[in-house]
Amino acid sequence: MASVDLRPELTCSICLCIFTDPVTVPCGHSFCRTCIGNVMDTQGMGEYSCPECEEMFRIKPALKRNQSLSNITESFQSAEKRIAIPCANCILSPIPAVKTCLHCEASLCEYHLRAHSKSAEHVLTEPTTSLENKKCSVHKKVLEYYCCEDAACICVSCRLDGEHRGHQVETLNEASEKKKEKLRNILQKLTSQREEAKERVQNLEVVKRQVRGKTAGVTERFTPLIRDIGEQLEDLQKQVLGEISRQAAQVSLPISDLIRQLEIKKEKLSRKMGDIEELCNMTNPLTVLQEQESDRADYCDTEDTERHDIDVHDVEDLDVGLIAETLHSGLARIETKVTRQPCVPEAPDMLQDVNTASDMLLRVNAASDMLMDVNTAGNVVSVSEDLKTASVSEIDHRRPETPERFQLNQVLSTRSFSRGRHYWEVDGSDFGSWVVGMTYPSIKRKGAQSWIGDNNKSWCLENCDNLYSVKHDRKEIRLPHSSSCHRFGIFLDYEAGRLSFYELCDPIKCLHTFTATFTEPLHAVFGVFGENTWVRV
Repeated sequence: MASVDLRPELTCSICLCIFTDPVTVPCGHSFCRTCIGNVMDTQGMGEYSCPECEEMFRIKPALKRNQSLSNITESFQSAEKRIAIPCANCILSPIPAVKTCLHCEASLCEYHLRAHSKSAEHVLTEPTTSLENKKCSVHKKVLEYYCCEDAACICVSCRLDGEHRGHQVETLNEASEKKKEKLRNILQKLTSQREEAKERVQNLEVVKRQVRGKTAGVTERFTPLIRDIGEQLEDLQKQVLGEISRQAAQVSLPISDLIRQLEIKKEKLSRKMGDIEELCNMTNPLTVLQEQESDRADYCDTEDTERHDIDVHDVEDLDVGLIAETLHSGLARIETKVTRQPCVPEAPDMLQDVNTASDMLLRVNAASDMLMDVNTAGNVVSVSEDLKTASVSEIDHRRPETPERFQLNQVLSTRSFSRGRHYWEVDGSDFGSWVVGMTYPSIKRKGAQSWIGDNNKSWCLENCDNLYSVKHDRKEIRLPHSSSCHRFGIFLDYEAGRLSFYELCDPIKCLHTFTATFTEPLHAVFGVFGENTWVRV
């Protein structure tokens, strides 16, 4: 009776059968491992729930084996089997068998088991109805041994006289324990592999959540920018259409005046035509002649004074160039704002967050043909063959003195910039002193004021033994930190009057931005000072 009462507590609510390998979920309910595993495989991430109480789990719960429930289930099933196999000698009322004799092929209760023969040939086992697989199919004797060579369970006759004679054999218990040991080793390996797979799944789930979080963050950063671009495009559309409407009104105004004058003329001519038609319809000749004589001058005036008709000459076209310039300048402002986003106060860390995208934007107008002009290089400045590197020379090159040549250790670029936005990068040595920047070509070539940054014609980033500063017109601003790398980006927006220096580490940092109204073309300029010091485009 007790066993029957336990059945509901030992039944899986998914398959409605007695638990097989029961496991417990965090809410406390238990299920067959296979059953709950199949259910959760059909559930999506963040939607895992208990089939019993529907409690939600944020991540897929770990399924822990319920050892106590497993032991109870096994005991219950064992008891049920014993109840299901009655004693063969109890005829009046079925009594559960406790053992089965393989020799007698009969199941016995406790009472009849005491009277049963104790001889060796009467092998007892747990109650069972399947006796055929307990005996040798050839000799009909109990299977007592295991042939290691043929991997078969055999009886004593098979071992002594049958086909397994002379083979290595073991008792069933010995062979069973060896096999169990192998199975335990396999189970241990499988358990380790399962735990490893479980850990990898958990790690990947974490990575997946991180990707989702980063995606949300990047979306949150870019959405306002895209929305702002959309609003700026709408404003630009209104501005361009407004310019078209303004020009159309300006062109239409003289045409409207001309139409108004022609309408007045048309009305005047219609009035005169009516007077003439009235005279033509008169029957009294005297009246006709007298009227014509008195108004001759007026009729002649019609022919003479109105002969110079108001002609429509070439009507002015719309200034398509001005409209196109309005459109292009508006688009340039939007593009500049996107490109300059890293250093505007409202978004100081935008370049750090989207350095790849910003880098691509900046590189669109990259000055890939930036070369050094040897004709401007000081005598102790060496310029590499590819005109990309300036370094301090150990010898005086004794170059010809020309108005373009610097007396100090610096060199200009061959290229100049008088419009547009441009970007290039430089590498500098991690020792000594070097300078990079921009200058007007009218900078002095001799004297102390010819050094980059010591005049109002040049702007520069200066490194002195890994201490960095920016300088213009002898006004120096020391940067608060030493660089962790030695590659820098230079961005010039000529029309906007901006010159920015970037530290190209990870993340990218905007070191400083000069603002000015540029009045001359700008050359890149490079300076080196100290042994083994160099700077390269």
